[in-house]
Amino acid sequence: MNPVDEHELSVARELITGAQRIMALTGAGISTDSGIPDFRGPQGVWTKNPKAEKMATLQHYMADPEVRVASWQAKLGSAFDVREPNAGHRALVDLERTGRLDTLITQNVDGLHHKAGSSEEKIVEIHGTIREVVCMQCDDRGPMEPTLDRVRDGEEDPECLKCGGILKSATISFGQGLVAHDLQRSEQAALGCDLALAVGSTLSVYPIANVIPIAKQSGASVVIVNGDATEMDALADVVLRGGISDILPRLVADLGTALH
Repeated sequence: MNPVDEHELSVARELITGAQRIMALTGAGISTDSGIPDFRGPQGVWTKNPKAEKMATLQHYMADPEVRVASWQAKLGSAFDVREPNAGHRALVDLERTGRLDTLITQNVDGLHHKAGSSEEKIVEIHGTIREVVCMQCDDRGPMEPTLDRVRDGEEDPECLKCGGILKSATISFGQGLVAHDLQRSEQAALGCDLALAVGSTLSVYPIANVIPIAKQSGASVVIVNGDATEMDALADVVLRGGISDILPRLVADLGTALH
């Protein structure tokens, strides 16, 4: 991977230093250095195994017990609970401590922003979370680990203990609507921010990718940090290409507090 453009890095730092209300949008790329593969990259989960996309599609999941069995086995093998935040996640905690970070929207379901120490009230998990399980019939919700224990004990397709309904991770699958409140919060953050920072996202998943053009049209600067090109590079004031856990800490180091 080519070294980051130092001039562009300096320009991005200036934009961040002058910002007072930053909206950050993170995608799978911020978590790859924590050992969690992305979805659409060259080594992505769906690139290497197209069948995996079926497990993330609500229609297939609800209709096909075999898809559910495979999904629960995949969760057992993912070791998501032992993954640790990396320098990219911690850099966003540092940014929050400067007083500049207004909202942290994440497309990730891994919970690593929480684990890194980002404030609960700042985070919008727009695609849900793998840390919880939800019944698709009665909406009962609880932590993931007890259900995984049932799978380890031999239940291939565990049912809701309250109503017998189908259980699913509390993630937003393809074909499943986003939580209206989360989408509204994201749109308000885009309308009100003075800088939009997109990190580790291809910016190709809608409707949440729309927060970047909404922010731009509302007068915000846009900084994109990603390993590869994104669909919205043309909108950005600065595009930084390279390793996120290298670039992001350099972007936010020694910023001091925000101007108010």
